[in-house]
Amino acid sequence: MKVVLEHGAPFMLAPGGAQVQIEQTRAALTQLGVAVEPLRWWDASQTGDVLHHFGKFPAYLQRVAQHKGMKVVMSAYLGGLGARPAWMRRMQRLAFKIARPVAPLTLRDLFGWDSYRIVDALLAQTPYEASLLVQIHGAPKERVHVLPNGVEEVFLRSIPGTRGKWLVCTANIIGMKRVLELAQMAVRAQTPVWIIGRPHSAAADYFKRFTDYARQNSALVRYEGGIAERERLAQIYREARGFVLLSEYESLSISALESAACGCPLFLSDLPWAREAFKDKAWYCPVNESIPAAAVRLRRFYDAAPDLPLPPRPLSWLDVGQQLKTLYERL
Repeated sequence: MKVVLEHGAPFMLAPGGAQVQIEQTRAALTQLGVAVEPLRWWDASQTGDVLHHFGKFPAYLQRVAQHKGMKVVMSAYLGGLGARPAWMRRMQRLAFKIARPVAPLTLRDLFGWDSYRIVDALLAQTPYEASLLVQIHGAPKERVHVLPNGVEEVFLRSIPGTRGKWLVCTANIIGMKRVLELAQMAVRAQTPVWIIGRPHSAAADYFKRFTDYARQNSALVRYEGGIAERERLAQIYREARGFVLLSEYESLSISALESAACGCPLFLSDLPWAREAFKDKAWYCPVNESIPAAAVRLRRFYDAAPDLPLPPRPLSWLDVGQQLKTLYERL
């Protein structure tokens, strides 16, 4: 069995959680003895038994792959849809229900309406996202599987340390992650926060505003860029007072899982992915709450963090790889 992995966005242009997920999935499958390689778009002679696409895969390409005898697996990213208000999701579901049955194939392909319906297996990271795939996108329930992200062994095997004064946030420095807003909350709440990450572009206005604000408030906002060394990052999680991620939407944050593996208290956006993953073992903040009101919550979390219960232990990437291998073989 040969598995071919594909992702629409080049890592050099959009680094982040998807890159970690794909790289760690490939490493785990290789360790389990699965022949796996990335899709070589320039290689017409490349073959495979399973094509696993991360993100939304165009339906017309699915049909081509299936006609060539390949099984198609798709890992869906539904963070944006999952964060929408319930009334918007109902309207989208109603629109699909009315338009899809009468739309010609060319129109359905243009809008990707069949992408979730004809795939051989569809992976959601939480039960909530699985329900969205079935109820809104019309995916066949029997083809939908829940498979969360994993974490690397370096986090699962990290040694407990003495927790210090810094809250930590690991995220790309982009507007969706709301790191500037977090910095503003921290200054208002007088809670020191260490933000670790890189921008997609150093010329982006949001990044410039964030770095200017961090420089002006360096006593409470620490920013030194990204940290690539995984051992160092695990140590930071182990020594942090708590982990904070207040992004507008996520599917299932790998950073939050990594910090959970290191026993770090969690303060997260109040969104379904977080509630399903961590339940009552995390503190939550509404995404649309004002900075002054959110700062009050942040201060309360900061004060309570040393006595909070540990978050649940996540899966390893090897655990995830084993479940994927079983699914591939069944297909």
